[in-house]
Amino acid sequence: MWWRSPSFILDKQQSDTVPHQRNPPDTLPLPLPSQPPFSMADTLQNPSPENNISAYYQTRAAHHAVVTGDWLAQAQAAIGRDPDDSTDTTVATVAGKPFSVIDEFNSWRKQPELAEAVAAIRALAAVIRNCQATTMMELEIELKKASDSLKSGDTTSISLTAGCDLFMRYVTRTSALEYEDFDSAKSRLIERAEKFGEISCKARRIIAMLSQDFIFDGCTILVHGFSRVVFEVLKTAAQSKKLFRVFCTEGRPDRSGLRLSNELAKLDVPVKLLIDSAVAYTMDEVDMVFVGADGVVESGGIINMMGTFQIALVAHSMNKPVYVAAESYKFARLYPLDQKDMVPALCPIDFGVPIPSKVEVETSARDYTPPQYLTLLFTDLGVLTPSVVSDELIQLYL
Repeated sequence: MWWRSPSFILDKQQSDTVPHQRNPPDTLPLPLPSQPPFSMADTLQNPSPENNISAYYQTRAAHHAVVTGDWLAQAQAAIGRDPDDSTDTTVATVAGKPFSVIDEFNSWRKQPELAEAVAAIRALAAVIRNCQATTMMELEIELKKASDSLKSGDTTSISLTAGCDLFMRYVTRTSALEYEDFDSAKSRLIERAEKFGEISCKARRIIAMLSQDFIFDGCTILVHGFSRVVFEVLKTAAQSKKLFRVFCTEGRPDRSGLRLSNELAKLDVPVKLLIDSAVAYTMDEVDMVFVGADGVVESGGIINMMGTFQIALVAHSMNKPVYVAAESYKFARLYPLDQKDMVPALCPIDFGVPIPSKVEVETSARDYTPPQYLTLLFTDLGVLTPSVVSDELIQLYL
């Protein structure tokens, strides 16, 4: 499926080429204070069993895993390994030090502009390069274990899970592996892994370029929270000398809209900051709504930060288009039936005043927006309608 990606748009632009380095320099800047670095090692050592996950999500991994649990157990038994030894993320020894996929992942995450899913893709590519397996079965087992360890570190991250699953599909889905010797097959896997990483890194720029025809001079754009791909869209439009203004919601509970408004102000883009409850009040001044997505689900709907659903409802009732900018590695095999049928993603909320212990506080950090309230999705696969998403998912995962 990935051959359909319009990445050729960027191939001739030397300034946008992705550096082919496995380990990022130690001098790379740390993430912004508003996004503290995530330590997967801590999460793995301190799992949180308190989340209430629906039965659908409890069984989803078993239904949609690239390599089923039964197959993995049989394969491990065939090569004399302990099936229960699935938490070891060390796959090889590099320069006298054990290679850890989690350490590699955290190393890539030090790049503030690199998405979490792309960091996982880069880490999995490193697993293939450093794996000491001597057969394809052993290599696939090590890759599957590394993917599972990354996904278990943050079970609420839809893009991380989807990115790992798509990587496994894209890298291992080739019939040529059955007819080659192991060294050639491993080289082919490394080549496909690097290509997948390049496609993922280019995704944001491709989306920004595809969306420019929909932004016209004099328009007013409403955005919600901070999305790096939406910011790239607006940044590209500003650099193209387009004249437009942006309404930024505050983006509670983390107030990420404040960050976006500050970044746009640096680009001399006219910005107005709104409280979240003022969306309906200002919607008649808006020409279009641009939002990002934590995940794009099979129905064509999106899972995004809290408040996206109500913005889409207001925009739909006032005939305003709602555009979604999302990379294809966020396409997930999920089909939520309602707002509660999702893996809980909780966020503490500071109201500024003491809250009595008897008062219950809703701490969910994201909601589900059904496809009927969305107009178009801008992806690196092209500009899609919500109804086409299921077809794209079939081609990506099968």
